Amino acid sequence: MRPSKRGLDELRKVSLERNVARYAEGSCLVKFGETHVLCTATLEERGPGWLRGTGKGWVTAEYSMLPRATLERTRREVTSGKPSGRTQEIQRLIGRALRAVVDLPALGEKQITLDCDVLQADGGTRTASITGAWVALHDCLKWMQSRNMLTTMPLRDHVAAISCGIYRGKPVLDLDYAEDSAAETDANFVLTGKGGIIEVQGTAEGAPFSQEELIALLDLARKGTSELVVMQKAAIAG
Repeated sequence: MRPSKRGLDELRKVSLERNVARYAEGSCLVKFGETHVLCTATLEERGPGWLRGTGKGWVTAEYSMLPRATLERTRREVTSGKPSGRTQEIQRLIGRALRAVVDLPALGEKQITLDCDVLQADGGTRTASITGAWVALHDCLKWMQSRNMLTTMPLRDHVAAISCGIYRGKPVLDLDYAEDSAAETDANFVLTGKGGIIEVQGTAEGAPFSQEELIALLDLARKGTSELVVMQKAAIAG
């Protein structure tokens, strides 16, 4: 039924490759099928000015898509003078998702910036970004620990994200572009390793979806993110 021939609850092939950026304190090349995102973590010795003197650190994110990440070339946003509304929304989502599992006072007055650059897009770029950025963030914090810059590990849990949708009347997991562009309902779920919900984004593209369908999508998302967390654990153990 699915264009990719996957089962309704089956993820695309996922990989998490660490240490792919020589100069970053943490990095991960994440692949959800044909969606590839390079995630890097950069430590900055000072946090944002509005947090100065509070003892708290900050985790933030920037997101961008390379011009030929898509079938047709898209213009670099830097040439237009500002990021698009979509870009701003996605990078804020990534930042919120990661801050939800970081003990910011334990970080001290430092900032970690996660850069998520889409090399190739085939649906689910924001969910892949969050999943890969967690690995890059973890490695940045371990880098800090190895240099006695932290007295305790600020990372409290895993975070993974996945898309789900109603496609041809059926709830499906991890939409690629062919499904995303034709889905009746499209949703993104950001969950912790312990199953906590950080964020849910859901939109009916046609007829409104029911509460029962929402629960079915959440159940799929729990299955998908639990598999992604297992992959994160395997990646950082390697």
